[in-house]
Amino acid sequence: MTRTALRRGATAPTVSSAPNDASVASRPPTAPPPPSAEAATPFYGGGVGRGRAGRADGGVRGPALVRTHHLQEQKARGEKIVAVTCYDATFARLVDGAGVDVVLVGDSLGNVIQGQSSTLPVTLDDIVYHTRAVARGLQRAHLVADMPFMTYWSAEVALPNAGRLLAEDGAHAVKLEGGAAVAGVVAQLVAAGIPVMGHIGLTPQSVHALGGHRVQGRGATARARLLRDARALQDAGCYALVLEGIPRALAAEISGALQIPTIGIGAGEGCDGQILVLYDMLGLNPGFNPKFLKLFANLGDEVTRAVGAYRDEVRVGSFPAPEHGYQEEQAARPTLAVAR
Repeated sequence: MTRTALRRGATAPTVSSAPNDASVASRPPTAPPPPSAEAATPFYGGGVGRGRAGRADGGVRGPALVRTHHLQEQKARGEKIVAVTCYDATFARLVDGAGVDVVLVGDSLGNVIQGQSSTLPVTLDDIVYHTRAVARGLQRAHLVADMPFMTYWSAEVALPNAGRLLAEDGAHAVKLEGGAAVAGVVAQLVAAGIPVMGHIGLTPQSVHALGGHRVQGRGATARARLLRDARALQDAGCYALVLEGIPRALAAEISGALQIPTIGIGAGEGCDGQILVLYDMLGLNPGFNPKFLKLFANLGDEVTRAVGAYRDEVRVGSFPAPEHGYQEEQAARPTLAVAR
């Protein structure tokens, strides 16, 4: 039953008690009222799905989705690969919009997100959770998921774990640490259709075996071992290789000797690309300033300033202001014509 609101002075229409079908059929359908701005706005930020909210550069040239062969093509034409770590959908949308090529859900989340002293406590379930979140925020970037400590010590263990990261979580590839010793595992993963990014040099999961976070590859013996490791991983089928914490000249030599691209962190400018932990490069970890790190922003100070301003406004009562509140919805009430 439809109510008809009448304005003062209007004439009430005559309503037939039995309208014919033709009159009903010719009547235009009543359109639903447009949603209000309040109804269309979520209570929390994000939740907009896979997309490019917040594009900072007005457009990113290149493939719609970066795949393994695109990275190899970048190496061939001398175009540097840009990679960052990321652990959540909000930052994923932002870095994807900035045009990065590779996003790594690294086990560094143990340090950055969980506050651990090393990456060793990070579990496969941790990586699964964060990879799913990051995948929801990406559209273009190539997504790599780290394989945590002791999740790939044999092919029998590695295959279901790596398969889970691709099948359930939206990763395009996995990354694992180690040289020639893990080449057999790499070969079996690749044979199963799982792209693998290698990682040699300073491998954080081996922090105790390495005697701490120390630069690797110094001296003739160590240099030769890393060169052998790099070639073994390429031969096993790795499509790219992270070089971490090694001398610049050695990283450049490895990069020149390999057909697959290298991505450096603390390995100098001779690599085919670079990766940094996002929280570190944005200055969100005050006091963490290793030699290889450059701060591209100082958001830690800005966050502290912003939260301090919020604190002050809440305490003095200036936030929330009336414009930040919701009004009770005023239902339209019908008025009846008054006979005069």
